[in-house]
Amino acid sequence: MPACGLSRPRQPKKMRKHVISVLVENKFGVLARISGLFSARGYNIDSLCVAETLDPTLSKMTIVTQGDDQVIEQINKQLNKLVDIVKVLDFTGLDHVDRELVLIKVAATDSNRSAIVEITDIFRAKVVDVAPKSLTVEITGTSDKVNAFLELLRPYGIREIARTGRIAMSRGSVG
Repeated sequence: MPACGLSRPRQPKKMRKHVISVLVENKFGVLARISGLFSARGYNIDSLCVAETLDPTLSKMTIVTQGDDQVIEQINKQLNKLVDIVKVLDFTGLDHVDRELVLIKVAATDSNRSAIVEITDIFRAKVVDVAPKSLTVEITGTSDKVNAFLELLRPYGIREIARTGRIAMSRGSVG
């Protein structure tokens, strides 16, 4: 303890994003129960993707949230208590692949259209719709790649964005 009887300042808790995969029984109300679990405890969901797996009785949810280790541990425990949950896996710190799909409608004129297409090509994105005053571009990649692409398109005038949120899968045989 420091001199003068003063206590040390508390270290801020380390908040970081976590990508959590949840295998659930494909039943009515499961999504509502899981999102309700988050909202009831004041946890935020940054993105949420859910779809049926190869087995039509199961769905896989990918939830991106943030918190310190204690909060994430609590989220994992609460998820595991729900009846329709088959498996919960936090990919943070594990070897995994994650991607996001984004559609971006960008203002385009005759004078800047080729520059937008050039940026699109550099990022291995693709133009999926052409209109007289806009281009719609599709990009798939990590959140960092998507965000860098968006920053380069921003000066041209982004009119609309639709993002899937992140999906993730472990590498190799984990998960």
